[in-house]
Amino acid sequence: MKVIVWDTYVKKQDGEIMHFDIIAPEYIREEAVIHKMGREYLATKNQADLSLTAKECRLCHQETATAEMLDSLHTKGYFIIEIEGCD
Repeated sequence: MKVIVWDTYVKKQDGEIMHFDIIAPEYIREEAVIHKMGREYLATKNQADLSLTAKECRLCHQETATAEMLDSLHTKGYFIIEIEGCD
């Protein structure tokens, strides 16, 4: 299965940069839907009030989903790759 990677950088409430990728099925291209996924993830990190727009979250590339991605896509509809500052 092909997925789309959305490269995302947000400034956390403490000023630190949080960098993560939102992985979504390739047929989902609407930014509003992707941003909703990102906000759901941010809420799990107690960062629900952060701005998440096209400025912070951009379409990056397409790739083939791993088994771990597929599991998350089937249960949540998206997968997050935590890259930096996601503690």
